[in-house]
Amino acid sequence: MNTPSNLINRLSPSATLAMSQRSAELKAQGVDVINLSVGEPDFNTPDHIKEAAKQAIDDNFSRYSPVPGYPALRQAIVDKLKNENNLEYTINQISCSNGAKQSVCNVVMALVNEGDEVIVPAPYWVSYPEMVLMANGTPVIVAAGIEQDFKITAKQLEATITDKTKAFILCSPSNPTGSVYSREELAALAAVLERHPQVYVIADEIYEHINYVGRHESIAQFAGVRDRVVIINGVSKAYAMTGWRIGFIAGPEWIVKACNKLQGQYTSGPCSVSQKAAEAAYRGTQEPVEEMRKAFERRRNLIVQLGRDIPGFEVNEPQGAFYLFPKCSAYFGKKFGDKVIETASDLAMYLLEEGHVACVGGDSFGSPECIRMSYATSDENIVESMRRIKEALAKLV
Repeated sequence: MNTPSNLINRLSPSATLAMSQRSAELKAQGVDVINLSVGEPDFNTPDHIKEAAKQAIDDNFSRYSPVPGYPALRQAIVDKLKNENNLEYTINQISCSNGAKQSVCNVVMALVNEGDEVIVPAPYWVSYPEMVLMANGTPVIVAAGIEQDFKITAKQLEATITDKTKAFILCSPSNPTGSVYSREELAALAAVLERHPQVYVIADEIYEHINYVGRHESIAQFAGVRDRVVIINGVSKAYAMTGWRIGFIAGPEWIVKACNKLQGQYTSGPCSVSQKAAEAAYRGTQEPVEEMRKAFERRRNLIVQLGRDIPGFEVNEPQGAFYLFPKCSAYFGKKFGDKVIETASDLAMYLLEEGHVACVGGDSFGSPECIRMSYATSDENIVESMRRIKEALAKLV
């Protein structure tokens, strides 16, 4: 019998796979598809970072690095956390991985035992529940709809914690919604967590610098939970370095050591040249980060305005990241020819086939009434894609 492991059978297939495949097929046929499904900046990596990578090659940074990354990079991260976030860490509390995705997975695998519950607010990034399943844990989904700006409340968190709860995954700014938890909202969540000392917080802050509300707020700032918070971050989004694959964790030393032990057995240290590039990102000028943030904010304003002009879309104003997550359930049950729109994924596929715009159904993000659009693309593409979407939706009856 050609049967994969139980682990593989437990996992869901990538929700974007069918969309990507169909999108590629249409493009191969010469169809002009605008892609709003990609979760990465459309900018190039800043030049001074690329120069550091070239220099690293010339300087022969071509051998294995320490499993948690070079001390110089970890020190740069320590300094970043102090200067930007007013948080005190040592380099032994930092571990670098092959992207923030591996960092999240490392922490989940290092903390979660079979039967442990992990609270995952929905909408969630698609991989969170799957990572919990990989660790034989149980994802406990807490829903927060558009009426509460896709953010769970302290009351919801309190009601969900049981004696089996091991961790709580918090993503702010959020993928897929762009929602940002305020300092007051984080303080309320932290107050709940103070009463439950067995619960660890996995704080995914990868979109930290793409926010439109001013200073980023981290739940690690609250002394009552600080020793149970693991921050996840990296260079992918802020510095347009998705392909360089450098993420990091900052947290209690015993958790970092556990992650190092795990990583030492299945990938070892991340790419040596990418580490030197990441060090330059943290040490060098931050002007490109602000330039990109301003561009994303302009695009956010544009897509929100155009989205609100589409009948049947319910649109909030995301405060960070580069996603719009409109509620589109008003179109469920409508038809185009013999096609019936029953789910957000149906709607996303219809918009691809009929409007030639690639989005992602919210089903896989735990919010089946919404679709995700990335506005990490040009203003022209945003205007044209929203025109196409509006036109395609008008054909549904």
